[in-house]
Amino acid sequence: MSFVPPGTGWPGDPATPDTPVALDPADVRRLAASSDTLAELTARQSVCRACPRLVEWREEVARVRRRAFADETYWGRPVPGWGDEHPRILITGLAPAAHGGNRTGRIFTGDRSGDWLFASLYRTGLAAQETSTHAGDGQRLIGARVVAPVRCAPPANKPTPEEKSTCFPWMARELRLVATDVRVVVALGGYAWQAVWPALKDAGYALPRSRPPFGHGAEVEIAYDGLPVTLLGCYHPSQQNTFTGRVTAQMLDDLFSRARSLAV
Repeated sequence: MSFVPPGTGWPGDPATPDTPVALDPADVRRLAASSDTLAELTARQSVCRACPRLVEWREEVARVRRRAFADETYWGRPVPGWGDEHPRILITGLAPAAHGGNRTGRIFTGDRSGDWLFASLYRTGLAAQETSTHAGDGQRLIGARVVAPVRCAPPANKPTPEEKSTCFPWMARELRLVATDVRVVVALGGYAWQAVWPALKDAGYALPRSRPPFGHGAEVEIAYDGLPVTLLGCYHPSQQNTFTGRVTAQMLDDLFSRARSLAV
């Protein structure tokens, strides 16, 4: 088996053997729309098989494994949203990393980008620990939740337009389920900035007529049910960005400190 079967004891696994599985885009739309709670939604996200290319890739990675993790069991399934069930701050990236979230079962956990992200969240009071290495490691987000517009690790980190469209209802439904609590949405990178916009609209947020350009520190005032919400842009803490200095630890800390102050 090249993935962890649901209900077999993986720490934090939201699914059971009875969780319904989406096999095509219509199933995703139906199962997302009928999920009444985050627990139900994340369970269904975590067993989705609607995109054949992504299913094949994530399971092949889990079977072959990287040499550094050759002795580990890989999650090998979609990586569901994770964090506080009543978040004031919602953080969105692009998709799980093949040997990060696809290995650990937790978004942004176990890769270099996650090392930078969780360290900053810890320094700004949004995470209980400085590191996040594996599911069940005691890490906990404080008033924050992490999601992604694509829930499976894509080849070359490039999901196709069809795959993005198929996965869209999972994120839109998650945004709606947490909307009454969220006061800040942080988009990590330009793709996340683009992807979160239609998901916010679908979830019922009031948006400006045109989408402002992405930039680090960009702020857009939006609203949900008449309550103010701020969309913040943040450069993605990718290895390329951190190695070149385009993103520094101080830049991340300043951004998440700003998000926390807006969320109060």
